[in-house]
Amino acid sequence: MNVMVLGGGGREHTLAWKIVQSQDVQQVFSLPGNPGMTRLGSCIPGDPADPSEVVRIARDFGIDLVVVGPEAPLASGVVDALNKEKILAFGPNALAAMLESSKIYAKEAMVEAGIPTANYVVFEDSMEAKRYVRARSCGWVVKADGLAAGKGALVCPTTEEAMDAVVSLLEKRSLGVAGDRILIEDLLEGQEASLLALCDGRDCILLDAAQDHKRAYENDTGPNTGGMGAYSPTPVVTDSIKELAREKVFLPLLDLMLHRGCPFRGVLYAGLMLNQDQFQVLEFNVRFGDPETQALLPRISSDLVPYLHDCARGKLTCERIEWSQKRALCVVMASGGYPGDYEKGFPIRGLEQVETMEDVIVFHAGTRMTQEGIVNWGGRVLGVTGLGHSLQDAKNRAYEATSIIHWNGSFYRGDIGWQAV
Repeated sequence: MNVMVLGGGGREHTLAWKIVQSQDVQQVFSLPGNPGMTRLGSCIPGDPADPSEVVRIARDFGIDLVVVGPEAPLASGVVDALNKEKILAFGPNALAAMLESSKIYAKEAMVEAGIPTANYVVFEDSMEAKRYVRARSCGWVVKADGLAAGKGALVCPTTEEAMDAVVSLLEKRSLGVAGDRILIEDLLEGQEASLLALCDGRDCILLDAAQDHKRAYENDTGPNTGGMGAYSPTPVVTDSIKELAREKVFLPLLDLMLHRGCPFRGVLYAGLMLNQDQFQVLEFNVRFGDPETQALLPRISSDLVPYLHDCARGKLTCERIEWSQKRALCVVMASGGYPGDYEKGFPIRGLEQVETMEDVIVFHAGTRMTQEGIVNWGGRVLGVTGLGHSLQDAKNRAYEATSIIHWNGSFYRGDIGWQAV
């Protein structure tokens, strides 16, 4: 079959890298792709969030399966448009995608399905929100309701920080319309982990757990980002927690969405806050995580495409996924200034040398090909994944590679995996 991956980031590079290994796949296309993805198949210019354009391109290139990477195409109704034209698509329709595109919709769904989550209150008025914060003395998480590229959740341990977050979102409009409404949640304590499940609308298969690192700087300091690194598996998610999450989170949510008339097909990502053998759900995403995907997919021994195909058609036939015994750790290399303003267009050195290293894979995220070669073109630029028989081995390989790659202003966290190593 011909498969098209929508998106051009590190997650999409990883998906294309895994999909092209399938014996069922003839060609892989990427819309729009990135310089790293050109080695795996054709990259097609275009807007992956434009439903009519995606349908036209899928027809023109004889695409049998579309795999949606980022959240924006899902929210814009790309899957709805493809389904209407009888083109298989891996990913939820726009209504089911509201589990990510609206934090309020997701929290309401959690409450209705009986899924454990933090207490929350919704606000549109800044004065009311500030009065609520002043009335209680505890930590908060202030969230924008809409999509914010992973930067819409502001962790506020103090009342002053919570007040600043309210002003930023509702008064200064720092995230635009995404912050028209906000949620103020109780701040939960514990360790965060990411658990993903491949879903066909009624049933699901859980992937191994991963642990992301959201803060920009070492020791979990600095502003939140889209993710500065990840590793898998993580010892904080035991088999018993995975089974409990399947029974208490994933299956109840699938039942709810089915009852609402919008069965969830695709990958459902649950961000968990773990405290010993208990957990609460922080958020849902409706696509593969980034950079969790860069740590998960290299560990999958099974051919992934049959699972994606089964989910898209609404009937999982595969019973389990086979995993490599190797561990994986991904370090994100970013442009100086990220997640704030950054300069771009600097040549990236060392990529050719790293390509010869065993058990190291470099996934492109924010790169561009120019006359000077490959340059940085985004905030998160590369995901450098190391594999090893222990997490320490995987970490050593990833950091050996990142020490070779550089461009003007590049930086990365040196403590990815600190929770387990």
